[in-house]
Amino acid sequence: MAKAKPEAGKAPKGNGDYQADSIQVLKGLEAVRRRPAMYIGSVSGRGLHHLVYEVVDNSVDEALAGYSTRIDVTIHPDNAVTVTDNGRGIPVDVHKTEKKPGVEVALTVLHAGGKFDKSTYKVSGGLHGVGVSVVNALSEQLEVWVDRDGKRHHMAFARGETTRKLEVVGKTKGTGTRVWFKPDTEIFTETRFDYATIANRLRELAFLNKGLTITLKDERKGQQKEETFVYKGGLAEFVKWVLGTRRPLHAKPIVFETTREGVEVEGAIQYDDQYSENTFTFVNNINTHEGGTHLTGFKSALTRTINEWAKKDGLLKKEEFTLSGDDVREGLNCVLHVKVKNPQFEGQTKTKLGNSEIEGIVKSVVNDALGEFFDKNPSVARAIIAKAVSAARAREAARKARELVRKKSGLDGGLLPGKLADCSLDDPNLCEMFLVEGDSAGGSAKMARVREFQAILPLRGKILNVQKARIDKILSNEEIRNMITAIGTGVGEDFKIEDARYHKIIIMTDADVDGAHIRTLLLTFFYKEMKELIDAGYIYIAQPPLYRVAKGKEVYYAYTEKERDGYVKRLSNGAEPAANVVIQRYKGLGEMNADQLRDTTMDPNKRTLLKVTMEDALEASQLFETLMGDEVEPRRRFIEENAKFVRNLDV
Repeated sequence: MAKAKPEAGKAPKGNGDYQADSIQVLKGLEAVRRRPAMYIGSVSGRGLHHLVYEVVDNSVDEALAGYSTRIDVTIHPDNAVTVTDNGRGIPVDVHKTEKKPGVEVALTVLHAGGKFDKSTYKVSGGLHGVGVSVVNALSEQLEVWVDRDGKRHHMAFARGETTRKLEVVGKTKGTGTRVWFKPDTEIFTETRFDYATIANRLRELAFLNKGLTITLKDERKGQQKEETFVYKGGLAEFVKWVLGTRRPLHAKPIVFETTREGVEVEGAIQYDDQYSENTFTFVNNINTHEGGTHLTGFKSALTRTINEWAKKDGLLKKEEFTLSGDDVREGLNCVLHVKVKNPQFEGQTKTKLGNSEIEGIVKSVVNDALGEFFDKNPSVARAIIAKAVSAARAREAARKARELVRKKSGLDGGLLPGKLADCSLDDPNLCEMFLVEGDSAGGSAKMARVREFQAILPLRGKILNVQKARIDKILSNEEIRNMITAIGTGVGEDFKIEDARYHKIIIMTDADVDGAHIRTLLLTFFYKEMKELIDAGYIYIAQPPLYRVAKGKEVYYAYTEKERDGYVKRLSNGAEPAANVVIQRYKGLGEMNADQLRDTTMDPNKRTLLKVTMEDALEASQLFETLMGDEVEPRRRFIEENAKFVRNLDV
């Protein structure tokens, strides 16, 4: 007799096959290998580099505790990495409860380490990370050497399992730890380390820990290179580096460093004569690019102190407004670093500080430091205030322009841009908007789209370079106004991420030099004026093909020369001449008919999109300034150094 099937929506009676044996117990580091992305974010390049950061963070924590002065990082020819420090060395004595040497516990047990013992480390960045045991679990091989008590100890592992027990292999006069590891090719989809990515993080750490020497050496063939990062000036040098080639408003940075209620607060401020703000915040060496309570406290103190000093000095007597936060942060370059014993992180990427008490502490420190500096340097204070007053006047002038681009309700009678071909659905989670270069391509895109969820906004020519403009000028640009109105979030003080009308905003430009320029201008705009959209993961770049390779009815689309050549070879079959194969090079989206554009670039089932992420806001800021700023010389150097990497250049 056949068993009756359970009704739809109802659970079947009985236990089925779900018994105690169905519950898997993952022992040791097996859980890490089974679900690596849970521990390091991804198994691509981002997760790969996270392995290096985890090992380096341990060494930096030794420096924070006052025991280490030097860290050496080496990328070997086989893409293995060694990290060496001159700290105390990981303990090698037997752990009382685990009955194993301390170094073995640290490398094989999750959530084991000295960071939880505040007598060992007062503050540490390691609490934010996942621990060197995860590096061990995700490495094909890992070896560690510990120098302690005049002896050199060695231990080896493979994929988290001990292969050589701890043994003494020699004598030594100093102390420290050396970790060598090779990422597991069974885990990672990308196993080649990027020198620049590691260098940026190490430079950042050297700035944040003044006096700490960090070296980076690349031994790989064809890319041998070595750099040393050491900054005795700490954050003062960091903020000068952030300033780059922009002209400073005052000669020396405003610096402050104090401890209040057990929290160390350190910062450096320097204004320039431009219009953008570049503020970078850190907690225990962790880049908190989502901000948090420390940033809120800093902003509040900066606005309050500058307003109070301006009124006291009579600079705002004739003004009918007070200076807003945006006004006082125009042209600001700032690095803020707080060291907290028990940091509480929140936000999607766990890079937003949540400790409520930190806001008041930072506010108090910055109020005192700025007030004292302004009293001693009145000419600098007046220059900063004059710039803020100028910004406030521009803000008033921009108010009406902003009203035009603010998302309005139906009662206001506001209209979406006439050029926008909107989608019929109104759920932002399902909707996407293509920013398309030119009316011709816009016409093709409108025919190629799925009307229910795809909107098209054609852009005429190149938008304004916002790197060089104030908000009033930015909002007077018609193409920018159209974009802001269509997106719906507003901009500046009015920005509300929850009002975004689309959760995918896709930049779709031609695969040529002009297209790349327009894409860069758009990314500059989003980075400078609507960065929250990037943080939320709403900005994407479309990937139109470069070539159409066809023979008869057989058609392929190629995105690289190598791919094109592969298709040509396949269609030639080695017997027929390649002349029978037709190769079309797409210089613009307008050269594709609607069907081709849909199949290659717009169909969610076939297309490739690149999500724009904020992996390193500081690096992005530097690049935008180089490419889009006033100074010609840095741009010339960038072109000379990177010209060899160009693959497609129209002449």
